[in-house]
Amino acid sequence: MKVVVIGALGKVARQLVPLLADGGTGPVVDVVGVVRKPEQVDRVADLGAEPLLLDVEHASTDEIAAALAGADAVVWSAGAGGGDPQRTYAVDRDAAIRSMDAAASAGVRRYVMVSWVGSTPEHGVPESAGFFAYADAKLAADDHLRTTDLDWTILGPGTLTDEPPTGRIALFPETGAVPAGTDTSVPRADVAQVVAAALREPATVGRFVRFSAGETAIPTALRNLD
Repeated sequence: MKVVVIGALGKVARQLVPLLADGGTGPVVDVVGVVRKPEQVDRVADLGAEPLLLDVEHASTDEIAAALAGADAVVWSAGAGGGDPQRTYAVDRDAAIRSMDAAASAGVRRYVMVSWVGSTPEHGVPESAGFFAYADAKLAADDHLRTTDLDWTILGPGTLTDEPPTGRIALFPETGAVPAGTDTSVPRADVAQVVAAALREPATVGRFVRFSAGETAIPTALRNLD
């Protein structure tokens, strides 16, 4: 299995790449880690992935498709990192959508999007909030993915923490707002485990998997989606 991880040095992807490359969650995977800066290449190699230098923010669909050629799956774990709304839309919406179209063009059917738990029309983020551009961009990208013929999965983790992994999660319904006051926190290390497990779990295809830390083992939770 060959997996292209776009945004390979993000805080989740940095934990995902070794999981896949070392076979920590199953058979060893050939991982290609996409980064945008030359100085990041060696860091990707140190994680166990084959580095691929590509600025997806400015790359065309054809250029991204060339990077995906021969892959079995794509994981989108890139992001603008907030701050500048214009760049947030350019990366989290526009570049993400181009990567989906590129996957289809390259014949890569499996696509896993790392999104967030609130990526629904009911996210409740006001337009005046600094977080609105991210919420709006992610929802647009997720909605586009749903219209494709790809074997897609959208993962919606809650508030990310740097706590040690537990290997366990709790699921939320795919639609509607998460009830106010709900603790949605989840370790990034567990999000990486969810991504790795979702790549191999057919039950996640065509699903929006929203989750937090919880009591159910990750493979069991994904295998038994309602």
